[in-house]
Amino acid sequence: MIEKFSEYISSLIKTLPETPGVYQYYDDENNLLYVGKAKNLKKRVSSYFTKEHESNRLRLMVKKIKEIKTIKVNSEVDALLLENNLIKSLKPRYNILLRDDKTYPWIILKKERFPRLYYTRKHIKDGSEYFGPYASGKLIYTLLDFIKQIYTLRNCNYDLSAENINKGKFKACLEYQIGRCKAPCINKQNEEDYNQNINEIKQILKGNINSAMQDLKVKMQMAAEKYEFEIAEIIKNKIESLSDYQSKSTIVHPSITNTDVIHLISDEKNSYAHYFKIINGSVIHAQTIEIKKKMEEPDEEILLFAIIEFRNRFNSKSKEILVPFLPKVSLPECEYVIPKIGDKKKLLDLCYKNVLAFKYERDSQIAITDPEKHTERIMNQMMKDLRMKEQPRRIEGFDNSNLQGDFAVSAMPVFINGKPAKKEYRHFNIKTVEGPDDFATMEEIIFRRYSRVIENNLPMPQLIIIDGGKGQLSAAINSLNKLNLMGKIAIIGIAKRLEEIYFPNDSVPLYLDKRSETLRIIQQIRDEAHRFGITHHRNKRSRETFKTELNEIKGISEKTAEKLLIELKSVTQIKSAALSDLEKIVGNSKAKLVYNHFNLKS
Repeated sequence: MIEKFSEYISSLIKTLPETPGVYQYYDDENNLLYVGKAKNLKKRVSSYFTKEHESNRLRLMVKKIKEIKTIKVNSEVDALLLENNLIKSLKPRYNILLRDDKTYPWIILKKERFPRLYYTRKHIKDGSEYFGPYASGKLIYTLLDFIKQIYTLRNCNYDLSAENINKGKFKACLEYQIGRCKAPCINKQNEEDYNQNINEIKQILKGNINSAMQDLKVKMQMAAEKYEFEIAEIIKNKIESLSDYQSKSTIVHPSITNTDVIHLISDEKNSYAHYFKIINGSVIHAQTIEIKKKMEEPDEEILLFAIIEFRNRFNSKSKEILVPFLPKVSLPECEYVIPKIGDKKKLLDLCYKNVLAFKYERDSQIAITDPEKHTERIMNQMMKDLRMKEQPRRIEGFDNSNLQGDFAVSAMPVFINGKPAKKEYRHFNIKTVEGPDDFATMEEIIFRRYSRVIENNLPMPQLIIIDGGKGQLSAAINSLNKLNLMGKIAIIGIAKRLEEIYFPNDSVPLYLDKRSETLRIIQQIRDEAHRFGITHHRNKRSRETFKTELNEIKGISEKTAEKLLIELKSVTQIKSAALSDLEKIVGNSKAKLVYNHFNLKS
């Protein structure tokens, strides 16, 4: 409550306006703690001091607040934009952090007479046009090489003023001799012709390839009508090059024009957002950013932050934004679209694949450089998803296998820190259950396993996973109750049909995201239990099915029996075989054992 805080804070909150704006929290050393936006400043700020917060970090931050500053704006959108700029420039301690300190490359069209086109990482407001930023320098060089194949532009940095050219200050260089420049420096190319090329290049860089191709087609037709067939041929080659480039870059229907696509995925500590800028069905910009959470910010808030960041970075004016879910605030003159089918859905799915690949790459790097941190993240996520009180560092899974009740076995794979520990795997031969009774079988092996764990003081798992639905889970719970272990070990069941997760005393199953790491690990344990159990079941069935009278002879191994069967084909032939024949196959001593067993029976 407000009364718990200083009189200064209490009085300050009472005087706040009920208008949109941005608020800033400071500690007693005047360090900026947090920047936030609000539709109603008074209501939003007072909520921090009147509500009980679940987040420990949020409670800690509120205790540190000694000063509040506000900035009033005209609308919630203005507050959103101002908040975004302040977070990026001031980097408050408790705000989400954009983990993107790289300088990205641009293509610059220099503001000068006969403009140059080149690569740069410096964005200077000097009136020049910048295109980008691009995700990699390689992409820029590929694009620049393509443009230079079609258009002849100057590479020199001379001041090509009309005065300097008329005075004859320059000479044609090698670029002119090899046909890569038309030498505007010596008046071989006029400014109008050069700027026409520049206008076409602008259209290409903006993604308007169709517009550039249409202009070239008009020029080709005009040249053909004037019987300037060599010029027409040059223009035709340009059109073909542009068409080839367009076919390689188009990923969806060209009807999708001027569209932004953003997808976001999150884990416990970080969020990842991928962005496509689409013009005429082509991706002209693509980029992924990583955002570090500070106070368990919801995905809707982080997605909004990412949208603003990407649109500012790429100067996007798109009126349509494809998103996986709706952000908290609508942008003016923009429409959020959640596509369900069609080309737009494919585009959003492609965006998701890119952000997932980025996250996988980051997780793989962490797994190599800091495996404990990687494990800690996975364990925390599992603990949160499965509503556990502690991390499931040791997980044991159970599955049954039988053939209409015969050759019944069970298997127990063990995962430690999210990875299989195969030396810890165990299998069980069923002793007390007759017939195909999975419930009774599960009850038996759970009781046997954890009776042994208690007796021998073995490591106790934090999580038990039962392959099966409510029935198998209930049977396992019965055994845990008998051993007084219920409540001490977390236990769940997973049903195969829809991958439902069942909890004790809860009839409503949990459905985890199909792409979640928690579900992937549970499925892996379930599959390992199935594989390990089936292998043991088949081996047992094979031994029992092909057991012969030879196996009953003391001193005769399975290999010896197999030798005899291979040579003599059947037990009947072995019974009637002479001692000398048996000696040739398995030796004197073993031959006597077999011969005596069949011929000296009383």
